[in-house]
Amino acid sequence: MEDIMGKKVAFVLSGCGVKDGSEIHEAVAALIALDMVGYEIIYTAPDVDQAATVDHSTEDGESVTRNALKEAARIARGNIKPLSDLRPEDYDAVVFPGGFGAALTLCSFASDGPECSVNPEVESLINAALKSGKPIAAMCIAPVILARTIPGARLTIGNHPETIAAVSAMGAVHVNCPVEESVVDVEKKLVTTPAYMLAGGPAEVFEGALSMVEKLSELF
Repeated sequence: MEDIMGKKVAFVLSGCGVKDGSEIHEAVAALIALDMVGYEIIYTAPDVDQAATVDHSTEDGESVTRNALKEAARIARGNIKPLSDLRPEDYDAVVFPGGFGAALTLCSFASDGPECSVNPEVESLINAALKSGKPIAAMCIAPVILARTIPGARLTIGNHPETIAAVSAMGAVHVNCPVEESVVDVEKKLVTTPAYMLAGGPAEVFEGALSMVEKLSELF
């Protein structure tokens, strides 16, 4: 594994909250794992309205409009930049925590399934990372973005049969994976972990995040 001190991770958020943005436990678990190894975090999100907003105390939809970048700034402690401002030279790897915002705002998987589209800025980021050989990691539901944008991607999405069928329909190769582990596509430099697709609590999410970051670091 190459020394990763000083390497920068584009940490792509979709809001703040499991039902309509980034899953906070997953985001924090990944951030701690990355920080433990020595990565510098570049927080980013598309400067767009969230595709949906949810009252997390009732799980009811809300009619208010929330901006994904502004909401994600809560997790970033304010230090965040629009995804449109990110340049390839700004980062060495890309990480997507989960949360339903990944399937609502970063892509339309929640409504369109295998026929989903991906936010153009997110797709450009992935394509640029692939072109330059930079590794990409994704947690929980976020691997659907990789399934849509990277033909033949080898990944995990938990064990939900309909979701597995959907990523397979997009051409991905699904691999069952224990919650504390992660799946690597060495050829395409991808790492995915189930997180709350399987996890019973934050400790299991963190175990998976540690595995994800360890294997991400081996792809440099």
